[in-house]
Amino acid sequence: MHENEDDSLTSFLTHASLEAGEHQAGDQDDALHLMTVHSAKGLEFHTVFITGLEEGLFPHQNSQREDGGLDEERRLMYVAITRARRRLYLSFAQSRMLHGQVNYGMASSFLRELPEGLLHWLTPRFVARKSFDSFLPDAASAPAPSFGGSAPSAHSSPWRIGQRVFHQKFGEGTIIGAKGSGADASVQVNFKHAGSKWLALEYAKLTAV
Repeated sequence: MHENEDDSLTSFLTHASLEAGEHQAGDQDDALHLMTVHSAKGLEFHTVFITGLEEGLFPHQNSQREDGGLDEERRLMYVAITRARRRLYLSFAQSRMLHGQVNYGMASSFLRELPEGLLHWLTPRFVARKSFDSFLPDAASAPAPSFGGSAPSAHSSPWRIGQRVFHQKFGEGTIIGAKGSGADASVQVNFKHAGSKWLALEYAKLTAV
């Protein structure tokens, strides 16, 4: 970064945006461009990786609370996909470490909207299925990952990622994350009007919708 008399945060962010994306490397350079979907508009690459395709990330959890928010996220997904000329890699994490806690999420609903015949699933070794349907929202072939211990288990909890629930104070919402076990178990629920909140299962008194 060049010296700048104005070292304010605004100045830094402005400079960073000018140095990002398409300005990082030339066409003939052996380099990886890391950029947001917005900054990739109008550009094309032979190979594109779209990461973080999880509910709450893409589409972002805020989009569910805004009118037309999900449609806008879907348009961004289309922009991201069409940046690829030859190869497109889509990925999501089954679990993420956040603030020292392991959180189990579910794959983005956008993945279910893609034609199955155009997809080639690269299944991790620890997943026996040839399809990730069991990790997608509202999957009919298998229940979504459940929780209650250190890892998802089909018998450890009556609640599961992607399940619709009702809370007396916050109303209806969708479970998008979980952490802890036993008396310390808690879930992250994305409520339609109240937003995303972590609730202790021992006290939340959730009911299934």
